[in-house]
Amino acid sequence: MNQSPVPATASGSPAASPASPEPEDSKAAENNGQSDTPKPAGASRAHPEEAPPAETGPSRGLPGRGVPGRGLEGHRWIARPSEAYTAAALKERLIGATQSWRDYPASLRLWFWLIPTLTAILGGILRFFRLDAPHSLVFDETYYVKDAYSYVVSGYERSWPANANDSFIAGNPDVLLNTPEYVVHPPVGKWMIAFGMWLFGGDNPFGWRFSAALAGTVTVFLVSLIALKLFRSHTLGAVAGLLLAIDGHHLVLSRTSLLDVFLALWILAAFGALLMDRDDGRRRLASRLAAQAAASPGGLPTPTQLVTGPWLGMRWWRLVAGLCLGLAVGTKWSALFFVAAFGIMTVLWDLNARRVAGIRSWFSAGIIKDGLPAFVTIIPIAAVTYVATWTGWFLSKDAYYRQWAATNPAPGWDWLPNSVRSLAHYHLEAYKFHQGLSSDHPYESSPWTWLIMGRPTSFYYQTPKPGTPGCLAETCSSAILPVGNPVVWWGGTIALVILLFWWAGRRDWRAGAILAGVAAGYLPWFMYPERTMFIFYAVSFEPFLVLGLTYVLGLVLGRSSDPVWRRRSGLYIVALVMVLAVLATAFFYPVLTAEVISYQEWRMRMWMPSWI
Repeated sequence: MNQSPVPATASGSPAASPASPEPEDSKAAENNGQSDTPKPAGASRAHPEEAPPAETGPSRGLPGRGVPGRGLEGHRWIARPSEAYTAAALKERLIGATQSWRDYPASLRLWFWLIPTLTAILGGILRFFRLDAPHSLVFDETYYVKDAYSYVVSGYERSWPANANDSFIAGNPDVLLNTPEYVVHPPVGKWMIAFGMWLFGGDNPFGWRFSAALAGTVTVFLVSLIALKLFRSHTLGAVAGLLLAIDGHHLVLSRTSLLDVFLALWILAAFGALLMDRDDGRRRLASRLAAQAAASPGGLPTPTQLVTGPWLGMRWWRLVAGLCLGLAVGTKWSALFFVAAFGIMTVLWDLNARRVAGIRSWFSAGIIKDGLPAFVTIIPIAAVTYVATWTGWFLSKDAYYRQWAATNPAPGWDWLPNSVRSLAHYHLEAYKFHQGLSSDHPYESSPWTWLIMGRPTSFYYQTPKPGTPGCLAETCSSAILPVGNPVVWWGGTIALVILLFWWAGRRDWRAGAILAGVAAGYLPWFMYPERTMFIFYAVSFEPFLVLGLTYVLGLVLGRSSDPVWRRRSGLYIVALVMVLAVLATAFFYPVLTAEVISYQEWRMRMWMPSWI
């Protein structure tokens, strides 16, 4: 099977490059059953600017292979006009030869699903093992777990007495007060925590952490599946899933009931849906343009048809993306930046598809026939989904600000229902809170330090007494520190620089998509330098950081046509990186999961003074 990504041009068609596998002949792919890399997309004469891929080494001078000459024969990067607008030619040019998992050889189809499943099983084991430790509310669980229990009981947040944590830890959470509680985050993440408490009870840590562990496990599955979709490589799909499964930062966020792991899940799911939509839209464009060509003399679309191209109809995967983005915003408002970034990204994909297909006014046609429908499809669905997540608040009588409009008339706005005006006021007050959040915290960190893990947030630290199970030294420690795997985070930071050059220089749409995910989750925080921020906010874009590192590891693996020594060297380097990543997780595991170790062992794992 192919083991490295094929950096593509902006059109999505593979382009030969020094660090990527070159396309293989289709007959060779059929014979060995191992090529899962798209073949080169033939460019029609409507696109003479498309650069031809270099001749592959294995095909040179072999019997039965076309040798390039003065005619079209042998030049697989160019096609006669009458052949350029068939459905098969258009799909290959727009998507590649491998257009879905069904196009893999039978021997590889099973692995397309088995690899994400296996990495998710590993991630699940790491996340669910000893999930009930420690038996206490960890860090911000003191807010979100109790809010989730309020949802189970009332459907909205209620206040708690001063000693509520002690009662909760003792297994007696039924000490809710009858007054509403003011909270500043939307309901989705807390509803998801409440689901686990509904299944396993709210009186035990496993119940209140179950949903977080499940969300983290599903995220591992999705990142592996998305890597398979992006890179068309089983090896790289396994690499991406494994890296996220063992990363300490994601592991800790999956074992504690904070909101951020749910945010990461819905964002990644939306990204995956848009990837599916990208291929679906290009299939529709190819099929409809080919149908127009078939109905025209000479097998070509008419000049009028090529001005703007066809309408593509309802894009169902965009509805899924809108739903996921609505749930993401319903978890934390910071997902709004992903809505903007992903919306721009998917429209750019469509603009380029029309350009590659030969549409003359591809920019204006893409804006009108793809961009506007994308906005109408994604944004309303996301908005309706978001409002629906407040159902518990709407159904209540005494939730916070629920009756605000009844006592605060607003001339000119009386046509709106009181519930809508009350919710709008609630959002305004919550926005003011977030804007003014600047109180000092011992573990706050600037976004400048996130990628190098400058100041991880200490979630939990205790000093067990000698004689406590696991404490065999005079002084012991039990800690939860969401420190990322150094191989993943430091390697991923370097990978982002390489991706930037690959996107700008090679016009690889996959590099751009990964960078868009990182940028949407990372860059907006620099706009609020005075705000109190924490490094665990970075988990929202961590899957994209992992995909970026995986991309670069694919470049290290080399091209399928490279000499054996080159491929072997690349494989050894990637294997070394993966072994180092696994060893790093094993080393830090005790301080990720609150294991009882000696103080010296704990201190040995604090690599930077800022980690203490």
